[in-house]
Amino acid sequence: MKIDWDKMDGLVPAIVQHAATGEVRMLGYMNREALEATRSSGRVTFWSRSKQALWEKGATNGDWLELVDIQLDCDGDALLVRALPKGPTCHLGSASCFGDDVVPPAGFIAELSLIIDARAEAADEQSYTARLLARGVKRIAQKVGEEGVEVALAATAGDKDELANESADLLYHLLVLLKASDLTLEDVTKVLRERHKA
Repeated sequence: MKIDWDKMDGLVPAIVQHAATGEVRMLGYMNREALEATRSSGRVTFWSRSKQALWEKGATNGDWLELVDIQLDCDGDALLVRALPKGPTCHLGSASCFGDDVVPPAGFIAELSLIIDARAEAADEQSYTARLLARGVKRIAQKVGEEGVEVALAATAGDKDELANESADLLYHLLVLLKASDLTLEDVTKVLRERHKA
């Protein structure tokens, strides 16, 4: 399908979505030149309707958007731009132009995975995550096993609060184990998608 540039006088709305969490970050507009600049540079670029010029998001403050992919909607007149933000997206300092509380609930698991990645890079001794990663896969796997048993015990006891807490511990430790094993949440969801298709 082709982009219908004529519908809005050479512009199309471009919705920016966090590629990992699904959070909607902002709405901007692109013309042909902005779309080409985005594709060639790998940084999301818009057409500023007020300045009548190209505008690379984050060019002045470093909070740019790293392009992952672009999808065209069914009518050919709007774009979904999936990107990895390198800081807040809103000029007011919030993560999203729609406020800080718009990550879908399941999307926080992906956000937590990104936090674990950052802690691994920092290797801060104050960070439980960094210390756990330093102890290696065997210790992390042991923690996953312990947390799995605690989840099962909480479920059989019928304690919903404890089950929620132990499940949170299990998910966290599983994400750390994936990181330590050079796997990502995306690798796991890919397997789940393939199984669902079958």
